[in-house]
Amino acid sequence: MVQNINDLLMTAFDFHGHKCPALLLGLRSGIAAMKVLMVERSTDQELYIISETGDDHAGGCFVDGLMVATGCTFGKGNIEKTNCDKFAFTLIDTVSQRAVRATLLKENIEMLMHSRFVEERKRGKSPMEIPADFMSPLMASVLSKSEKNFIDFGAVVDWKWEQKPKTYDTSYCDYCGELTFVSKLVEKENKKICPCCFQKLYGK
Repeated sequence: MVQNINDLLMTAFDFHGHKCPALLLGLRSGIAAMKVLMVERSTDQELYIISETGDDHAGGCFVDGLMVATGCTFGKGNIEKTNCDKFAFTLIDTVSQRAVRATLLKENIEMLMHSRFVEERKRGKSPMEIPADFMSPLMASVLSKSEKNFIDFGAVVDWKWEQKPKTYDTSYCDYCGELTFVSKLVEKENKKICPCCFQKLYGK
């Protein structure tokens, strides 16, 4: 069963470090996408996310919400960013080989980006410095919206998923001496070289 958002709120706030509306939008979006695919939170690599967000502030908050909701994390290697700077993502069920693309409705993006909260952030204030009366109504609005009023889904489609082989073997770089997974070591002139040293030595 997909977890209720109330069960994940404190986890999301603790993980992200502070309360913010984009985090909640990501959290709700991830939960909604799992409902569409009828899947549970990923404990290993049962799910995979292709997030179309970039490095702008609200996009990062949105992704943190997605990760908490779905269990897709950069540590597990089952989420990637395309850096298109959109509030959109594709959730892939690697078991059933199905996927769905989700996009936030523009009204919600505009509500967020034109809010007093974001205006204060633009002025350089940290989230903790922003008065609760700026934050609370916005977060309440995000939490109270019906799914059809904040997110849009494309059709569920077949998605051929090929699991990349995992590497467990390691060896030492002949230049820096640091342990590196063998899949990343480059052999040149009878030396095993890690990517960082290879870049320094050969500029590639």
